[in-house]
Amino acid sequence: MELIKQIKTALILLVFFTILTGLIYPLLVTGIAQTIFPWQANGKLINHDNKIIGSVLIGQSFTDAKYFWGRPSATTPFPYNPASSTGSNLGPSNPDFIKAVNDRVTTLKQVDPQNINAIPVDLVTASGSGLDPEISPQAALYQINRIAKARGLAPETIKQLIETNIIDRTFNILGESRVNVLQLNLALDKLPQQSRYL
Repeated sequence: MELIKQIKTALILLVFFTILTGLIYPLLVTGIAQTIFPWQANGKLINHDNKIIGSVLIGQSFTDAKYFWGRPSATTPFPYNPASSTGSNLGPSNPDFIKAVNDRVTTLKQVDPQNINAIPVDLVTASGSGLDPEISPQAALYQINRIAKARGLAPETIKQLIETNIIDRTFNILGESRVNVLQLNLALDKLPQQSRYL
């Protein structure tokens, strides 16, 4: 009898906590999030011309010279694949890692041969997730001349655009200052014609 009583108690607790933690709690948290933080709860999606074009949280591959390029991605089978979030897992002494970095340096120099500034590390190394949507302000500033030339814009105009899109450190102590590449590229496309050279 005691065993049956214990089994009955265990089953009641199992059903109770399954409903509480598997149904009520998730619905409550989802409801609060959707009410108070709907944009964040839905993945911080970016809507452009009534079309979702990406998320603030996941990088995208930009290769056109007229856009800012993000941090390299090591995901497969294509860059910034959210279903395959990973780093390259290659150490700094690995020959494949060294070759990948050197290839990226070569590419940056080929598309902007007049640029003699030091290349920021986040333009030639992938992040641990492979999905990093942001780069350092230095990485954005490094790309000014290439973009200015490709778009026929004054370099100062692009510099001001970067400065107005810098995201400060969280609570002024966590992380580093950064810029979101997708948002920066959208802002580039919105520049008025008077910003361009005639």
